[in-house]
Amino acid sequence: MFIPIILIAFGFIALVLAANWLVDGSSALARKYNVSDLVIGLTIVAFGTSAPELVVSIIASTNNHSDLVLGNIIGSNNFNLFIILGLSGTLFPISVKSSTAWREIPISLIITILLLLIANGFGSPKGAFISRLDGIILLTLFFVFLYYVFTQIKKENNSPTQNSTYSALKMWGLITIGLLGLILGGQLVVTNSVKMANHLGISEKIIGLTIVAAGTSLPELVTSIVAAVKKNSDIAVGNVIGSNVFNILLILSVSSIIKPINFNTNFNTDLLLLTGGTAFLLLAMISGKRKTLDRWEAAILVVVYIAYTVYLIQRIAQ
Repeated sequence: MFIPIILIAFGFIALVLAANWLVDGSSALARKYNVSDLVIGLTIVAFGTSAPELVVSIIASTNNHSDLVLGNIIGSNNFNLFIILGLSGTLFPISVKSSTAWREIPISLIITILLLLIANGFGSPKGAFISRLDGIILLTLFFVFLYYVFTQIKKENNSPTQNSTYSALKMWGLITIGLLGLILGGQLVVTNSVKMANHLGISEKIIGLTIVAAGTSLPELVTSIVAAVKKNSDIAVGNVIGSNVFNILLILSVSSIIKPINFNTNFNTDLLLLTGGTAFLLLAMISGKRKTLDRWEAAILVVVYIAYTVYLIQRIAQ
């Protein structure tokens, strides 16, 4: 029992370090070609911080662990919203541009509701099931989202960033090591999480929603808290919202295309929590004139997640 815990910890460390190397190498490559910081933030950083979830979910899907896939994705989104954004907003009130309040957050809300409908087989005879066709639909929406992001970037008046000082060897070395580290770390987390769940008699769903979800969200946690401390609110919110969109539209779609996912309807509670939390964030941002998530509103997010975690623990104990 002790060895799987140690290996999971090593897996998480590998995921965080590898994601950072991937982001650093990719960002340096982008700067070499004078791509703006906004482009880097909305694409490379968002993908990089979601890379652990991507690798863990793909490996879990390949090995037919549907509950681990869903627990990782839904649990990570809840952790991102309630803990990462909640803690960041508790440190410093988070203000965002009007476009974020009126467009990006509603997009995240709509996507979450769409997942709730698709997963429960709304309008389909297949029942609670995420098919390859559903995955293709989600993946198509992901490319639509990317197109939207780039059209928004064109509207921004951004000067190019300074060229990277990294050599080509260092840039590609960081990218390669980052990708290999993600694969290794993801394999360690998935394999040993399943072993631990079997040993303790805990469902893969609970393991995915808690340990795996929190561990794979560490890159988002570090990124958003650093951004909040530096009072760069758009990065703090954009990282969370962008990662949540990536998790559903990219990671879940790829996982379901690899192998269709049986949807455990017990996840509906977790999806409804995510839907309610995103709606709360939207209301907090559009109410008033400041487009700000105040400390007391951020504290509500943290308290709700703590209550949710207590609920999960009680379910384990039953």
